[in-house]
Amino acid sequence: MKQEAQTQRVNYKLVLQEIWKRRKLYFIGLPIVLILSCLFIISIPRTYSSETKMAPEVDSPNSGSTLGSLASSFGFDLSEIQSSDAITPLLYPQLIDDNGFISELFGIKVINKKGDIKTDLYTYYKKYQQYSWWAKAIGAITDLFKSKKSTIVSGKFNPYIPSKNDEEIMSAIRKSINISVDKKTGVITIKSKAQDALVCKIVADSVRGHLQQYITRYRTNKARKDYAYYKSLTEEAKAQYEKARRLYGGYADANSDVILESFRSKQEDLENDMQLKYNTYSTLNTQLQAAKAKIQEKTPAFTLIQGAAVPIKASEPKRMLFVLGTMIFAFILISIYVLKDIIKEE
Repeated sequence: MKQEAQTQRVNYKLVLQEIWKRRKLYFIGLPIVLILSCLFIISIPRTYSSETKMAPEVDSPNSGSTLGSLASSFGFDLSEIQSSDAITPLLYPQLIDDNGFISELFGIKVINKKGDIKTDLYTYYKKYQQYSWWAKAIGAITDLFKSKKSTIVSGKFNPYIPSKNDEEIMSAIRKSINISVDKKTGVITIKSKAQDALVCKIVADSVRGHLQQYITRYRTNKARKDYAYYKSLTEEAKAQYEKARRLYGGYADANSDVILESFRSKQEDLENDMQLKYNTYSTLNTQLQAAKAKIQEKTPAFTLIQGAAVPIKASEPKRMLFVLGTMIFAFILISIYVLKDIIKEE
């Protein structure tokens, strides 16, 4: 045991001696790696991130609340299972994959923190993005081999038949946004990333607003169609009632002094027809008001839990960690090269 311990001490001593003997490799290699890693990481544009949280109103039956609470403690949400909606909150993150939803974000008005860029989100991603020098070089090379044929789709913009440039911009916006839903609480978290701190905050708030509008449109879609249907019927019934009322009033005024039974009989027929038209109009108007109330009932309420804030520090890239990790990796590689003879002997 003493001999093994002695051997171990001697091995450590040999390692330190070998490293000290070849110290010039460290003095030359590590500064070079430091400079190169700094040049590399500085070339990558900084990215900021911001997030906002909201909780939508969820209609859940009172019965079974104890079972729902128990299921929630295990990570299951029974309200999602019992919901009659085709699109439940758990599917909201999938909206990012829809070109129609992404294209609605093109018109978001953004302004950078310095205040020298004021434009819409589409133009911001098209003209004001920064890239690393190697990405620019690769882009310049690929542009040389691109076809000169225009890829712009003529006619009205269709998000589902986009041009190549529009598809690239939609892809960039899609990658910068993340929507997640907590299965236990139902809280929706929206995160956005951008190369400017203020822009990412504006985008996060705007996406939250667009998501609320989308959910509201979906939840009230049938109620709004019913309202439009009853409104059309009510307007038609009102017009028919007004016509019958004018016809009855005109006939009654013109024959007020006539006592013949035939005139009175026709007057009663006109009055009955007017009353029927009024009853129809009154019934449809009641249904119209009920349909209008149904829209309000179906309109979901949202509670803002956390508003998006302007980040102070960049989230990516982690420059210090990258440089430190690169230096440690370089030190390990140099040490392996320096101690390769000792390793072989062992």
